[in-house]
Amino acid sequence: MTGTARAGSRSGRVVGTREAIMAAAERLYAGHGLSAVSNRQISEAAGQGNVSAVAYHFSGRDGLVQAIMNAHGTRVDQIRERHLERLTDDDGLRAWVDCLVRPVPEYLGSLGVPSWHARFTVQVLTDPRTRALTTGEALVRPHLRRTVEGLGRRLATLPAPVRAARGDMARHLIVHTCAERERALAEHTAPLHPSWDALAAALCDAITGLLAAPVTTLVSDRKGTDHEDHR
Repeated sequence: MTGTARAGSRSGRVVGTREAIMAAAERLYAGHGLSAVSNRQISEAAGQGNVSAVAYHFSGRDGLVQAIMNAHGTRVDQIRERHLERLTDDDGLRAWVDCLVRPVPEYLGSLGVPSWHARFTVQVLTDPRTRALTTGEALVRPHLRRTVEGLGRRLATLPAPVRAARGDMARHLIVHTCAERERALAEHTAPLHPSWDALAAALCDAITGLLAAPVTTLVSDRKGTDHEDHR
């Protein structure tokens, strides 16, 4: 075997090992939570004799979580690119919401049953440390960034803090709703929606309404008591 062939074989083994670790970690984290799963458990579940395999290949839990999220996020963004190609600047809010939402359930539907990614994502976003590590990286993806910018232009009349808060609400709605369908499919119970496409349509309806809802402004009266001023 030549030096080039040996290097290629070793590189292939490394990639296979990394993928096995990522798959095992995603499944364990999805089922038990990030803090309840040790690197040793992940290494053993991935069939690695070296219990330090997570540290060796990913420099620890944070690097492993980032690698899993990046791998899935890149694939979702590739789907989003196809949705973006159908949009123009004349399209309204609903079309841009579709571009934000639909790539996620479309990708999850391609993973088969059982899948773990939606439930894993819930664990990542409810852990303050990993949420901070991964949220900023997600917005670097070009097609997601372009989608968010397009939505922002259609919501320009909303105050910036309201746009930010509603964007956060929309993210939680997408992640948790998808995770519940993924869980139902894995546990062979009846999901709320009959298909991933039906779930996507329901999410688009709800998030369009959420983003376009009127704003309730809180104002203080002379006694310093807040009351609602509906405008």
